[in-house]
Amino acid sequence: MLRIHDVSDADQAPTLRLEGKLMGLWVDVLRDTCRLQARPLECVRLDLSAITFVDAAGAKLLSDLIRQGTQIIACSGYVAELLHMEKG
Repeated sequence: MLRIHDVSDADQAPTLRLEGKLMGLWVDVLRDTCRLQARPLECVRLDLSAITFVDAAGAKLLSDLIRQGTQIIACSGYVAELLHMEKG
């Protein structure tokens, strides 16, 4: 199960906090949600700190979103390793 919370402030880029597992049909749900949240000239931001599992399709989606300009604002070491990100 994946929960997606819109935690955007009016003066910030759209921000989504994800909780649970990014896998299976939830990959398409996240893709569609990111498309709907996108605003002109602003990238969606994702807080992945509460993600506990990502399957191969989920990792590919996250990589694709990052290449398209999506910002990861928080994530666990597990997710950072999957995405080959440096923890900051």
